Amino acid sequence: MALNYEQRRGEVETYFDKTAAAKWSDLTSEVPVSGIRATVRAGRDRMRATILGWLPRDLHGARILDAGCGTGAFALEAAARGAEVVAVDLSPRLIDVAIARARSRPTGGRIDFIAGDLLDPKLGNFDYVVSMDALIHYAPEVAVGMLGDLAGRTSKGMVFTFVPRTPALAMMFAVGRCLPKSDDRAPSIHLVRHAALVDRITSSDRLSAWGCGRSERVASGFYTSQALEMVKR
Repeated sequence: MALNYEQRRGEVETYFDKTAAAKWSDLTSEVPVSGIRATVRAGRDRMRATILGWLPRDLHGARILDAGCGTGAFALEAAARGAEVVAVDLSPRLIDVAIARARSRPTGGRIDFIAGDLLDPKLGNFDYVVSMDALIHYAPEVAVGMLGDLAGRTSKGMVFTFVPRTPALAMMFAVGRCLPKSDDRAPSIHLVRHAALVDRITSSDRLSAWGCGRSERVASGFYTSQALEMVKR
């Protein structure tokens, strides 16, 4: 049975703040990393560029939620286009890294880095919501519910990523489940069929004002992720 949002959020927070913060900081920096991690870094760079390419080039006057911002790479790029960005992540340690990096890279916009819950209504309303590789740890029904929460406070568009179910990935994940579990193992990632995900979104009453737009997959070695755009009908 899939964990609900609060249960899963606790697991994700513990992993990224207590176990993987240093590794994640290295992965999202320019320090040398192993070949496997280098493919993940390259894939994430391509995905971030894809998502940025779907947003207006000039973001002056736009308020954006970077939901699950990690070390702040997307927030910095969006602010450089003039956006006001609220960048939130469950991990205070990753937020500290993001703040330190932002200090050394002035931008034309504004970034508020917040350690907390991306669904917190106190974050306010937004023109755009972007969630890159954050919803992948939640079951599809939970992730769609999260999108429903965010949709009510978003006026123009949302973009999020999911991990597409492919035969190769399904086999890899099946093998992984057979391996001994360790305390530092990352929370599991949910594989999702594109068509099934679209069906969930289009059948959600809370997303009735929204439709699915562009979608693009990025595959780079050990990184595979697919972006999906949501737009107001």
